[in-house]
Amino acid sequence: MKSLLLTLAAAFVMTMAMPTQVHAQARSLDELLRLVEQGRARDNTEEQQRERAFKADQAEQQRLLGEARNRRTAEEKRSETLENTFDANELTIAEVTEQLNNRLGSLKELFGVLQQVSGDARGLFNSSLTNIEYPDRGEFLTSLAQKMGSTSELASIGEIERLWFELQREATELGKVKRISNYTVINKDGQEESADIVRVGSFNVVANGRYLSYSPETDSVSELQRQPEQGRFINSTSDLVTAGGGLVAFGLDPTRGQILSTLVDQPNITERVQQGGLVGYVIIALGMLGLLLALERLVTLGIAGSKVNAQLKSDTPNQNNALGRVLMAYSNNKAVDTETLELKLGEAILKETPALQRSLLFLKIISVVAPLLGLLGTVTGMIKTFQAITLFGTGDPKLMAGGISQALVTTVLGLTVAIPTVLLHTLVSGRSKRIVQILQEQSAGIVANHSEKQH
Repeated sequence: MKSLLLTLAAAFVMTMAMPTQVHAQARSLDELLRLVEQGRARDNTEEQQRERAFKADQAEQQRLLGEARNRRTAEEKRSETLENTFDANELTIAEVTEQLNNRLGSLKELFGVLQQVSGDARGLFNSSLTNIEYPDRGEFLTSLAQKMGSTSELASIGEIERLWFELQREATELGKVKRISNYTVINKDGQEESADIVRVGSFNVVANGRYLSYSPETDSVSELQRQPEQGRFINSTSDLVTAGGGLVAFGLDPTRGQILSTLVDQPNITERVQQGGLVGYVIIALGMLGLLLALERLVTLGIAGSKVNAQLKSDTPNQNNALGRVLMAYSNNKAVDTETLELKLGEAILKETPALQRSLLFLKIISVVAPLLGLLGTVTGMIKTFQAITLFGTGDPKLMAGGISQALVTTVLGLTVAIPTVLLHTLVSGRSKRIVQILQEQSAGIVANHSEKQH
């Protein structure tokens, strides 16, 4: 019974492992047994086919392995041959190099010097003003330096002679003042124009009334965006261009543009005033107002003083001057007592004093306020400077230049206005006091004479 159960279990397992179609065809145990026997026979056939394919593949793998080993052996032999050839070539190169060095001798040192000189000359010529006339020499020097850098080519006698010629020509041209006619110049508007230029050695290039600059990168001559303010430098360029010979005074820049650029970058008076800002304009306005008032006072007091001096020489009072009007007050009050006359004359002098001292107080105020405004501009300028330092640090001085310029310019403007205003106030005040003193002296003399007459 136990054996029968095991047989049924095995048949059930095999039945479950078979495809659904086969399982569906089994209707009895005999039919199931037949199907199991057919499946096992088929499995044996497939297994035998796989074994034959594996054995065939194994033979192919053995053949490929043999071929790979043969190739490896051949490559090893070839590598050994190449190594021997390389070693032999190394020895040959060393021998040939030694022979070359022996044959070159001192020429090797000469070619090294030629390479160095041609390289240095190329850099010097590219930045030289003589490159305006001889722009093709840079290509020659470049090719010569490259040839000297390689060991396969040697310089010819003609190339060595040309290098010497270029050096000699550069030295000769540096000592010449040479005119170049109809040369293309880029003006400050960016337009090309034809002009006669003059090259002064390797220092400056000028045209009629203009300083020019040479750009090695673009091989072009352009007008400076801004010319020097001093007229004598501009006039010297015109004289040099139009000169036919002899000695001509010329503003030469021996630093090849550094001094000229510094001179050009210096701000003019208008730019200085603009750096002062609003405070600077207020100081200038006060200074102009004070100057006008001082001029008006000087003219008015000068005329009044001359009329008073003329009245001193005349015995007849005249109404066109202050002293004459004071004398008229005496003429109208000769019959009064001394005290009344003194009061009348004092009243007449007091009437003349405001006209003589008009605007003096305003001049004094301007002389005091101007330096205070300069101090105000200094403080505001330093505030701007510290704000720039806070935002951008101290790495770029140009960011702080605006505030510092305002601080210094307003201080200068304040002192420039205050100092002459103080002098003008002193001068005008002195003239006014002199006239008032004359009135007081004459009044005191009149009172004294009147008092003597009454006694």
